[in-house]
Amino acid sequence: MENIMSENVLTEEKKKSLNFIEQMVTSDLAEGRNNNRIQTRFPPEPNGYLHIGHAKAICLDFGLAKKYNGVCNLRFDDTNPSKEDAEYVNSIQEDIKWLGFQWGKVYYASDYFQQLYDFAVRLIKAGKAYIDEQTSEQIAQQKGTPTQSGTESPYRNRPAEESIDLFRRMNEGEFDEGTMTLRARLDMTSSNMHFRDPIIYRIIKTPHHRTGTHWKVYPMYDFAHGESDYFEGVTHSWCTLEFEVHRPLYDRFIDMLVDELNKENNDDFSKNKVYEDYRPYQTEFNRLNLTYTMMSKRKLLQLVQEKIVNGWDDPRMPTLCGYRRRGFTPESIHNFINMIGYTKYDGIIDVALLEHAVREDLNTKAKRVAAVINPVKLILTNYPEDKVELFDSVNNPENPAAGTHKIAFSRELYIEKNDFMEDAPKNYFRLTPGQEVRLRCSYIVRCTGFRKDENGEITEVYAEYLPDTKSGMPDSSRKVKGTIHWVSVHHALTAEVRLYDRLFMVENPAEEKDKDFHDLLNPDSLKILKNCFVEEELKDAKPYEYFQFQRTGYFNTDPDSKDGKLVFNRTVPLKDTWSKVKGK
Repeated sequence: MENIMSENVLTEEKKKSLNFIEQMVTSDLAEGRNNNRIQTRFPPEPNGYLHIGHAKAICLDFGLAKKYNGVCNLRFDDTNPSKEDAEYVNSIQEDIKWLGFQWGKVYYASDYFQQLYDFAVRLIKAGKAYIDEQTSEQIAQQKGTPTQSGTESPYRNRPAEESIDLFRRMNEGEFDEGTMTLRARLDMTSSNMHFRDPIIYRIIKTPHHRTGTHWKVYPMYDFAHGESDYFEGVTHSWCTLEFEVHRPLYDRFIDMLVDELNKENNDDFSKNKVYEDYRPYQTEFNRLNLTYTMMSKRKLLQLVQEKIVNGWDDPRMPTLCGYRRRGFTPESIHNFINMIGYTKYDGIIDVALLEHAVREDLNTKAKRVAAVINPVKLILTNYPEDKVELFDSVNNPENPAAGTHKIAFSRELYIEKNDFMEDAPKNYFRLTPGQEVRLRCSYIVRCTGFRKDENGEITEVYAEYLPDTKSGMPDSSRKVKGTIHWVSVHHALTAEVRLYDRLFMVENPAEEKDKDFHDLLNPDSLKILKNCFVEEELKDAKPYEYFQFQRTGYFNTDPDSKDGKLVFNRTVPLKDTWSKVKGK
């Protein structure tokens, strides 16, 4: 009895640790629903690049299908050719692979255009749909309000034969865009306004990226989505909370579809039935909103078109390709998604949590290297001019197996400008006249002076090195309060360093609806430093390879690096300084 109770407790504890969607999946499998199948789909519209919000859906759709031995297919919701492009199709596939997932099959909503058209015709014949000639403004006004019933369209009782003829002629291109729509004949008095005779087809004459000019009428999302799920055999259709009010319509259209498929006939349309006693179920979860981040595809496209950013993969963009170029790892995205979880409540997540996730991941992976991004020359006046020493530099203290590499040391070095101060306060433990510091992995030095140019800028700092303070020497254990990094002047490589920061200055730019979003942009979101120096170890750095620049932050090699020109992007600083500035 004790063993049984322990197993039950463990089972309950395990269930509690699952999010509500995963609990639903395990329950469905236990009950044998849909023949014990788990089939999901990720259904992006190819009208832009995927952003970090999509990563949450990707991890759910693909992750749970994989965990429970199911399949997740990729379906492109390509029902609006005026906004869609093959470029976006390719980028979406690349981003999913980068996150570490592989789809079962690739589908397109356009695969079902004929079936959906045939279904629409059957609805017209059954008196469940009609052609409306009102304008979009008239239809919106005629739908009423949440507290006031709608009024019927004057075309609502149009004869089926007439609507079928008009629908055919709409598809043949006889009418202009916006002059006619096909509406489902549902309930103009429903408290759910989505049931008030929703538009299910409209005219679009823009050529489609797959079907060309074959179609002139295109299904609306609410009409195509559930039916596509059904045609593919999807068991669990997950989407974000804004679609919760659409779910009853999702279910109604599937009911109408199944009714038509169950009718006793042998036409091609009825062959679309995929399973007996089967239907997909929609469940909603909270979308991902990040502070200092804009997720609107329309606004992101505007940023690209106005050249405010340098393309969709600009490291300031919240797109997955932007995060990849900035140096984020797939593992950091996964860890972040796991931290925030899935709930039924919308909120906004501090972007610092995402930055924490990438710091945690890169801390265990990134090679430590020396880089001086704001240099001033340090001359060791008592070090031999022609002498060069090679010191061992640890690649990653978190991973001893990563080993070490050699770094050259000489008489002339570059150090950071802020590692020297002419008149330093008491708590300043770096270089200042008369003070000692340790040069990382080498010697202790004592500052003896400096030189300024005609503008008062410090151009050179002078110091004497203490020979017996090298590791293994008699004074190697001598204590000093400061340690600074450096690179050898005659061995350093010149590099361009791009310092990226948050694109928006306000915490929730999406809520600033009364302001032009241009006014919310952070003018310091990108600083480009041309004359930086890095150690020789980076001469063969490959695009997207990540490093920790000691004492500075995590960086990765930008794809612009080529022909001997090194370019590095800052992923994140070593510490979150933004929150402190904002007084958090």
